[in-house]
This record gives sequence, C-alpha cells and structure tokens, in this order.
Amino acid sequence: MRSLEAELERARDLDVSDLADSIESIGFECTRCGACCKGYDANGGEREPHTATVFPDEIRRLGEATGYDWRDVARPMPYGLAEASDGDGLEGETFEWALRADACGDCAFYAEDDAGTGTCTVHDDRPLICRTYPFSVRLGGTSQPAGEAVDEEGMVRAHECEGLGRDISRDDAEALARSLKERAVRDVAEAIAVRDRYEPADPGPGEVVVHDAEGAKRPDGRPL
Repeated sequence: MRSLEAELERARDLDVSDLADSIESIGFECTRCGACCKGYDANGGEREPHTATVFPDEIRRLGEATGYDWRDVARPMPYGLAEASDGDGLEGETFEWALRADACGDCAFYAEDDAGTGTCTVHDDRPLICRTYPFSVRLGGTSQPAGEAVDEEGMVRAHECEGLGRDISRDDAEALARSLKERAVRDVAEAIAVRDRYEPADPGPGEVVVHDAEGAKRPDGRPL
C-alpha cells in the first residue's frame, strides 16, 4: 500500500485534461432529481440520512453565506460512533464532518419546487463532494466515499446517478475535472493532517469528538 504522502503526490500529478477525457467518455448531465441530496430507505425500512463529507473551511464558508451556526451546517459523521449509553444520540470519536440533514434525512440545503425539481439553496458555496458527484478519483490513500462505482474510465470512477451517460460539453467536463482533482488532493491532505494531529480524546458518556485537519473539536466546531 502506498503511503499517504505518495498518494498526495499522485493526486497533485493528476492531469485535468485526462480526467476531463474520462468524464466526457462516461458522460453526465445533472437532471436535478435530488437523489444525491436525499436520505434513503435502508434494509429494514429505516430511513438513513444523507451523508456528504464537508471540510472545516467549507463549513465556515457555508456559515458565512447563510448566517447559520456550525451545528446548523454540519454534524459529526456518524460512521464509527455508537449509540449513547443513555440511549440519547451518539457518542465516541469520528474523523469527518457531514452536511446537516433534516428530519427526513435530506440535506438541510436541499429544496424542491412545486414540480418536484431539486434545488441546492447554497449552490454557489456547495462543498467539493457536491460539486464532483457522481464522480470520484481512484486513489488508494483515501476512501473517496461515494458508494460503489457503476462505471470506470481511467482514474475516474462514476457512482449511481440517473444523469450518467448523457452528453457533456468539453468546458463542463474540464470544470468538473478541476474540481475532482482539487477534491482528490484535499481528501488526502486532510487524511495526513488528521493522522499527524490525532490524539485519543477519550470522550465521556454521551459525548462526541470529531478529529479533523485542524485538531479535535466538539460537535459545535469549538476546539476540544
């Protein structure tokens, strides 16, 4: 397995033109169906919330754009957390932030018009994972969370989306490719920073600690 540092160099060396070629070959046009912004029904009929990874600086930018507090923008990524011992919420340590979800499990920034067409209410400030879906880059140093790939071309992986296979202009493919490279670099750089700064926090009952590139934080974004 390559070191994270080697994967970071690999991400930095990604050729935007090559990524754009792969995106053009697969094809994509957003249909505004909202599937990537909504919660979903899991096995057993339980509703699973939308989980989109967001970096700390993206949380702050969304907060500035909306006037929302940290907790209104993001929540601790639930993966790795356990049910609280008192039965109320989650507890433990996690290593990412996720966009806030509403009571239905949909992204808090997702809305639909009367015709059912999906809209991102923070489209200009949306995080990189939203800018690049349904694509990710095949790197070994980071999970690039986006679900199982349904198509693959070169270094580019495509994930389930009804917009795949549609024509995309070269300009749009290159813009998406630039964001895809930026996300790949950020993902690995974040993983390195989390690894280097990590110290076990030993949260108490009912407490959650999030370790990100800036250190350990409470769920409201304050440093631990």
